Formats: sequence, C-alpha cells, structure tokens
Amino acid sequence: MPFVVDPSHPSLPGHFPGAPVVPGVLVLERVVAAIEAAHGPLGALRLSQVKFLQPLLPGEQADVELTDLVPEGDAPRWRFRVSRGDALIASGEVVAA
Repeated sequence: MPFVVDPSHPSLPGHFPGAPVVPGVLVLERVVAAIEAAHGPLGALRLSQVKFLQPLLPGEQADVELTDLVPEGDAPRWRFRVSRGDALIASGEVVAA
C-alpha cells in the first residue's frame, strides 16, 4: 500500500527543524492502516519487533508490504516492510493483543 506524508503535516516542523524527517510513529500509523484495510478494524496491537533503517523524507513515496504470519494462540500476526523503491526504511512484526 503506497503512501506519501505531505510536507505540510503538522508534526514535521518539530521533527527536525530545518531538516524534516517523517516521525516513525507516522510510518507505523500507515502500517496499521494497511493491516486494517486488509483485515478490518483491530483493537489493541503489540509491536513485537520494529527496526527503522533509513529516514523517510516528507513528500517521498513509500510502500507497505504485509505478510500474514501463523497466529500466536488466537492473536493474528503480520510482518511488515516499509520501503522507498529498493531502500528498506522499516521492518517488524505487529501482533493483535
């Protein structure tokens, strides 16, 4: 699922002044939106692993790729990768709590 964070987003002026970088929480928000688009609304989630490898700049397009994993008990799980072209920006796992 592709996304772009608009350069006018209100979180960007303070993250970081003069050289804005998309906050990780906005990237994770897009990951959750991709999961909910595929599986419907979710309750609480747990991030069992998350790695941020490169910054995402405002206005750059990134893509969320999801892989369904074998559930832990009854809790659905997903592995995600967020990339900008060939560059991996973030990866990790989300578990429904």
